[in-house]
Parts: sequence; C-alpha cells; structure tokens
Amino acid sequence: MTLHPQGFHTREQVRAFVAGTAPVSFTLTDRASAHAWMADTLRRFGYTHASRADRGVLRQYLSRVTGLSRAQVTRRLTQFLAGGRIADRCSTPAAPFPRRYAVADIRLLAEVDAWHGTLSGTTTRQRCERALRVHGDVRFERLALISNGHLSNLRHHKTYRTVRGSYDKTRPVRNRIGERRKPFPDGRPGYVRVDRVHQGDRDGIKGVYLVNAVDEVTPFQCICAVEKISERFLVPVLKAMLEACPFTIRGFHRANGSEYLNRHVAT
Repeated sequence: MTLHPQGFHTREQVRAFVAGTAPVSFTLTDRASAHAWMADTLRRFGYTHASRADRGVLRQYLSRVTGLSRAQVTRRLTQFLAGGRIADRCSTPAAPFPRRYAVADIRLLAEVDAWHGTLSGTTTRQRCERALRVHGDVRFERLALISNGHLSNLRHHKTYRTVRGSYDKTRPVRNRIGERRKPFPDGRPGYVRVDRVHQGDRDGIKGVYLVNAVDEVTPFQCICAVEKISERFLVPVLKAMLEACPFTIRGFHRANGSEYLNRHVAT
C-alpha cells in the first residue's frame, strides 16, 4: 500500500481525522510502501515520546487509513519500538520443525504391526528395542526410543494407512433378549404363542388391541384387551395371562414387534 495523505502536519489534524471531521484522500498499492509510510508517520508525529492518549489516536489513525485490524497495527507498533522500522515478515516464511521419524520409519512400524497384530505402544517399543539391541537391526534405531503418544501419531499417518490399512466389516446387532426359532413342544404343553390384533377404529375413536395367547399342544387359549401397545400396558396383561396357564411355561413365542422385544417383557 502506498498512502498519500494531504495536509496532516499536527496531531490535532490526526485527531480530527480519527473523529471523522477532516477530509483526506489516499491510494493503496503495495505492503512495503505502506510499512514505510507507517514508520515515517510514527517518526514524524513522535510516537516514541508521545503520551498514552496520543498513541491511541495514532493507532486509530494507522488502522483507519491502512485497513489493518487493531492486533495487526499493534504488532507493527511493537516492531517499530524495538528497531525503529517496520518490515514485512511475510517474505520470510517460518522454517518447519525438523522431522525425527522419516517415511522409512513409518513403513517399518507398519510392517512390525502387520507381523505382530498391532500390539500396545509399550509392547511394540520393546520389540523394536529387542530388534536393535539383540538382533542388531539398525533400522529400529529411532523406533526403539519412540514414546507411546508419538507411536499413536505415526499409526494415524497417511503413509501408515497406505502400507497397512485395517478395515472392520459391519457387525450385526446381537439382541440377547430372545431367540428367534420355531417351538418344538414334543407333545408337552407349556409352549405359548402370543400375538396381538387391532380391533380397528370407529368414528375417529381408537380401538383396543386384543392379545391372544395359545398353547401349542393343548386347546388352552387366553384373550385379553389393552388400550395401547407398549410395555406399560402389556407387562401386567402378559403377567396375568401367564399366571392363568394351568401348566408350567416352557416357551414364550411372540411376534417381532418392539412391544415384546424389550427388557421389561423379558423380565
């Protein structure tokens, strides 16, 4: 940015500009010229020896003209107070941290996990130490000193996933509440089938549900009615139906609805 302000010679003029009462015209081109203008403005108005109030006005003035935020202006003011100049630090990118573990180390770790099945961090490091100290394999020189935390980081590296990708198939949900199989009474009573039927609605009024329990061998049958299908209404009805059976209950076979497949009904 290159700035060409007109008629700014005193701090009072700058204060009037910040207050929004003084006209000013300027053009913006490049960052280097803007930094040079900022440094020249700070020297011309004596920012180093200015009072706290005047420094605040100059800070607002630089922010208003350049369009920089308060934090950006503050960093440039700190740089000016330290060395008397403002330089563009964007031209010198920060040097990256040196990498301790190379791509070869990550590939070697993937091979070790493939051999031994992805053991814990401590066990994996001990195996790397054994490979170095007992078998003299110098490839494990850096992995023998790795920490558990950084070992986990290397296992999430893209090179590791490329060499050794592990995928788990979708596991089906295992419901241990009951077994889905056909009853085999073998001529013995006590295997009860339970199902429900909706009576139907009439004139917008919800009908009741009929719960029917039938024994597989004997002609015993018990029919009850419930207002709604949920464990709240079914549990007392099922309990009464099972207690009404004149034989020992050996099997309880029900439909696959959620009103039957829950812990309350199983209890």
